[in-house]
Amino acid sequence: MDNDIRLKQALLPLLAELGVPAQESDIVIERSRDASHGDYATNCAMKFAKKIGKNPRELAGIIADKLKLDFVEKVEIAGPGFINFFLKHGALTDILPRIFEQKSSFGRAERNGQKIDIEYVSANPTGDLHLGHTRCAAVGDVISSLLDWAGYDVTREYYVNDCGNQVEHLGHSIRARYHEAFGEPLDLAEDDYHGTDLIAIANQIKSQYGDKYLADSQESHDFFIRFGIDAELKKIWDDLAAFRVHFDKVSYESDIRKGGTIEKTVAKLREKGYVYEKDGATYLATSKFVDDKDRPIIKSDGLYTYFMPDICYHYNKMDRGYDHLIDVLGADHHGYIGRMKSALMMGGYPEDCLEAQFVQVVRVYRDGQEVKMSKRTGKAIAHRELIEDVGVDAVRYFFVERSASSHLDFNYNLAMEQSSSNPVFYCQYAHARCASLLKLGEGIPLDESGKMLKEPQEFAILKHLADFPSMIESAAKEREPAKMAAYVHKLAGLVHEFYASCRIIDRDNLDLTSSRLGLIKACEIVLENGLGILGVSAPEKM
Repeated sequence: MDNDIRLKQALLPLLAELGVPAQESDIVIERSRDASHGDYATNCAMKFAKKIGKNPRELAGIIADKLKLDFVEKVEIAGPGFINFFLKHGALTDILPRIFEQKSSFGRAERNGQKIDIEYVSANPTGDLHLGHTRCAAVGDVISSLLDWAGYDVTREYYVNDCGNQVEHLGHSIRARYHEAFGEPLDLAEDDYHGTDLIAIANQIKSQYGDKYLADSQESHDFFIRFGIDAELKKIWDDLAAFRVHFDKVSYESDIRKGGTIEKTVAKLREKGYVYEKDGATYLATSKFVDDKDRPIIKSDGLYTYFMPDICYHYNKMDRGYDHLIDVLGADHHGYIGRMKSALMMGGYPEDCLEAQFVQVVRVYRDGQEVKMSKRTGKAIAHRELIEDVGVDAVRYFFVERSASSHLDFNYNLAMEQSSSNPVFYCQYAHARCASLLKLGEGIPLDESGKMLKEPQEFAILKHLADFPSMIESAAKEREPAKMAAYVHKLAGLVHEFYASCRIIDRDNLDLTSSRLGLIKACEIVLENGLGILGVSAPEKM
């Protein structure tokens, strides 16, 4: 068990005995920034003293006198009532045997029986992935990994919008490029796709089928749509696979529309009194729940709005037995979540069964200048181009380094640097440095007890290693990949500082060398685990 949790669990009954009705979440245990102030500190005496009519320092003194823990060397009172805990050496080093025993599983929690479906990317099959999709892919994938490590049964899901106006325009655009391949003038409508990437698809159709689809008909139009969707999806799957993003489940809107699913759902909602007509359109009374207004589900022309298939899709996900749904969405979808929560509540599902994680936009800077992005002009820096230029590792790290709710300014030049200024290089180099030291020390037994470790740099590493499991738990709970990136970066910094300050391999002092190499091995394991959660490789050489 992590030392901060052990301290919380020891404080709870003591506070209750003193008349403080605290919960574990009310007690804050923090790492001491200054070693002279101990290893951990809490402000609980200052927080609760007034409730029981005591001075904070007086309450802190009572707690310090009563708290007897076998892993705490001493307790001191500081300032207005802070309580500082100094741990025994064994309490710091006992993390090492756990890391050596669990290795690649260190940090994993036991399965908790909770099933979570997380849907992310879900780009329309109408063109290449843009950098908004890239960030959603990175964020969604790391949240999925964090939840998996935290003990949840996670399904990574992709939803294909293969119906509606956008795929109609895709079919029109491919038809126009197909006719162009036979020497006819290009005939693209304003809302069609003007990018040149569809030329390759049209040429592929010409090569396989000749002039079979030159005659305009519903059959040819449907063919262009289906062929285009399949071709675009293949590119998307290939690009995501190269980005180390894979899905457990792919759902299609066209399947949702089959078998009268939508019609039956509308009928059930109507029976419950949630459906009404207005101005020739059909509305869902979502404002009765947590939406700010009612939403149309059938337009005046009789066609369904995109909202209705989405409702059926979310009902389908809940009917598959998930305890919780997470949708990773672009920042422009903020209005979406209220209406979908309302629709789920109409179906008898709890309001909190669905959450949305919103991902802010990406701006790219190269040579100090912002590079504008536009998907349809052909001038955008697309997902594939960025990966080819700077590599998967840099993009995966940079795209989760900041909170997803913050705008991301991607520094193209920095991401390509091979220096410690580049944070992903800095982290990977720490892992490579560990591997190099272990290779240099081959033949020297690794001490798993840490019995010779006593330097401040060594204790700082031990404390940080011990935080790994609880950090995963909190990052998963908060859906915050940036916490993992920050953890790995800090561990890398501690490794580099340790290397610069202490002689790790000293063949005249093999006992100390054995302990230090054991610590380096533990760092290598945790760095690899952390980088793996981020989807970043952990090289042994750089």
